[in-house]
Amino acid sequence: MAGLGTDYQRRLKKRKNAERRFRRLGIAAVSTAMLILFTLLGSIGMSALPAFTQTEVRLEVVVPTSMEGGALSDEARAALDWRQLTRTAFFDLYPEVTGRRDKRALGQLLSIGAPDAAARQLSDQPLMAGQSYAVEVPVSDDVDQLVKGLIDRNLPESDRVVSDQDLRWIERLEADGRLSRKFAIALFINGDSREPELAGIRSALVGTLMTLLVTLAVCLPLGVLTAIYLQELAPRNRVTDIIEVNINNLAAVPSIVFGLLGLAVFINFFQMPRSSPLVGGLVLALMTLPTIIIASRAALAAVPPSIRQAALGVGASPLQVIWHHVLPLALPGILTGTIIGLAQAAGETAPLLMIGMMAFVVDTPTEIVDKATVLPAQIYMWANNPERAFMARTSAAIVILIAFLLTMNAVAIYLRRRFERTW
Repeated sequence: MAGLGTDYQRRLKKRKNAERRFRRLGIAAVSTAMLILFTLLGSIGMSALPAFTQTEVRLEVVVPTSMEGGALSDEARAALDWRQLTRTAFFDLYPEVTGRRDKRALGQLLSIGAPDAAARQLSDQPLMAGQSYAVEVPVSDDVDQLVKGLIDRNLPESDRVVSDQDLRWIERLEADGRLSRKFAIALFINGDSREPELAGIRSALVGTLMTLLVTLAVCLPLGVLTAIYLQELAPRNRVTDIIEVNINNLAAVPSIVFGLLGLAVFINFFQMPRSSPLVGGLVLALMTLPTIIIASRAALAAVPPSIRQAALGVGASPLQVIWHHVLPLALPGILTGTIIGLAQAAGETAPLLMIGMMAFVVDTPTEIVDKATVLPAQIYMWANNPERAFMARTSAAIVILIAFLLTMNAVAIYLRRRFERTW
């Protein structure tokens, strides 16, 4: 008996040691995953910070005295050459620069969007001939990178994109206090642009929202009705078994296959407009549909059979049982699965690549048949741009996309906890 007790103690100690090792391995795995996640997000966040500010220069724009006296009329305002006015105001800061080549180099320190910025700032202000008005306009991306410290001023001239002459001009602006860093509102209100300091995500963000609305309008009713039929009404036979197996298989199909399907069916066969949120939404709906069906069936199956039996016992028809009792109780799980499916669709790029939504789109789409792009595609295009300033723009767009996806997942969790019932 003593030997038996010793053997029991030995095996119990061995089992507890194994449990402790397993617990330590689990903690180490979770810690490693969190470290990798925080490192990735921290790296992206640090790279994105410069994109949220924009360097601007303060100028005094003078309205030409050759214009009509007094306040300018609308016709006179429209006739103003804002490009010439901003360049003249900038050149006035350097009266010693007179050569044509030097003036061309000096003018390149300003962004090509400077005239539009000046006109926009003074659009609501009455203009008088011969008067000067202070405006703050963006500088070029090279100047912006230099001011932010992303270009090393101590490097030899041959190793940096800013020449020594440009560097002296920029340092003079800094010494005069004319350069300032402002919040980069252009990142959110502008469409895409070849110039990094003018490029924004507005058109891509609107295109993403319109595409997801089409996806939701198609996949939610189809997915829920399909799940209700398969879970509550369909007979159990070989046909329904084949349908269920194919739905599960479709959930594992690579997303680019759905892009090829959309290209062949929606664009080539039905002649729908290429690069539009309509086609993009339909393609993403095909991809998201299996996920919603599976999640909805799981939510319906989680409703206790006693609910159905009680409703039938008081005289409800099978359809009344589904619509008045089962579906409302399963709705939190259905909504959660739908939002998670939409969040997955919002991050897809491959299927949209096949239908042409990787286009360079400046204008914001207003209809679902307009040319559009989406935020993941915008990120992909910016990442392939050779301009160094697009690196920060790319990271900023990634941060915005991650925030968008986290918000959708947070809404799914809230809906689950808010409406979920336990039995």
